[in-house]
Amino acid sequence: MTLEASGVTFGYRDRPVGSDLDLTIAPGSFTAIVGPNACGKSTLLRVLSRLLKPTEGVVLLDGKAIASMPSKQVAKRLGLLPQSSTAPDGITAQDLVARGRFPHQSALRQWSRADEAAVRGAMAATGTTDLADRLVDELSGGQRQRVWVAMVLAQETELLLLDEPTTFLDIAHQIELLDIFAGLNDEGRTIVAVLHDLNQAARYATHIVAMRDGTIHAEGTPDEVITPETVEHVFNLPCKVVPDPVAGTPLVLPLPRTPRR
Repeated sequence: MTLEASGVTFGYRDRPVGSDLDLTIAPGSFTAIVGPNACGKSTLLRVLSRLLKPTEGVVLLDGKAIASMPSKQVAKRLGLLPQSSTAPDGITAQDLVARGRFPHQSALRQWSRADEAAVRGAMAATGTTDLADRLVDELSGGQRQRVWVAMVLAQETELLLLDEPTTFLDIAHQIELLDIFAGLNDEGRTIVAVLHDLNQAARYATHIVAMRDGTIHAEGTPDEVITPETVEHVFNLPCKVVPDPVAGTPLVLPLPRTPRR
């Protein structure tokens, strides 16, 4: 399944964010979108998921304009984890995860064993099984984030769009979650994630898109994008890039602006 943005210009009311962007998400890829704060990463993800309509250009899902497709049809193929989500009052973690199965329901198809298995599997994969009966409002930020991820996984879509999925998580849970996404990618699912950690992006992604000021400055493999020149230009961060001693992927080592004595 291919997701493509062609000549998209987008923003909020009188505030432009991105202009004339072209981006193709290849089937089976793990794409990380990186860049400094307020560069347009999350807004681009909203455009790709059709939460935000571009003022110019078009987003295509397998060659069809995503804006013209029925919502349920899109939801069966594309799962979205937004940057911030609000759960209904009084809902349990399991009931929230179960909402990920909504696109698969209809008047002729009610809750099934397949739905139950999808919810159980998603909660097991995210380590949230023991939270099933707890109210979402009572969970910590990290626990809530994992429950939201479980809801997206329960949707069982071919394509996952993830806006800062490791927010609120400690380093161990960040790696656990990225390992889950990498495993799904190995199974053939397409992953697009906005990530802040360049070293995590380099280790897990097969394709990296580096944004600055609403434009795509560079894209390609981690070796092609994570270079001292690109990192300094995009993030204004002088650095060295060396091979990761564990994964062999690019490892960014920031240089101190003022040497410490």
